[in-house]
Amino acid sequence: MDTFSPLNGHVPDFDPRPVSPGEYPVWDEALAVVNRDLAAALPEQGDLRLIALPSWEEGEPENVYVALPDGRWHGNELGNDSAATPLDALITVAEAAQETVIECLWRVWPVCTEHDLGMHPREEDGRPVWWCAGGGRSGGPAHVGAALGELDAL
Repeated sequence: MDTFSPLNGHVPDFDPRPVSPGEYPVWDEALAVVNRDLAAALPEQGDLRLIALPSWEEGEPENVYVALPDGRWHGNELGNDSAATPLDALITVAEAAQETVIECLWRVWPVCTEHDLGMHPREEDGRPVWWCAGGGRSGGPAHVGAALGELDAL
């Protein structure tokens, strides 16, 4: 019997399809930036990709997810409003990529080199960054770990 599981990427009668380049150009561009960061930290993983599932509601747009190269994904779809600006798209795609990597591979990504903690995407001073919450009482303050797309500079 087929059951829904984002970890195995199968939903009865709702098989995911690979998204072709150019179908969602703002998300494509954002994913290319995020894939640079993934390659810098986890080069053995290969590029993440976009997949799509039909909407659960008739007449609604399909749901797009960030998936591993083998098609597994985890988390919420990329909402259509997340493509409103390139900054919104980049942060949303980075969040979705991070959730997929963490939940499917059981690996924290990306990791702050100073505090050995996971970082999270956010906007800081109008630019997209990987943000480290800092080391708490003894480990130093919260800080920008790197700009999104620039983990290789660490």
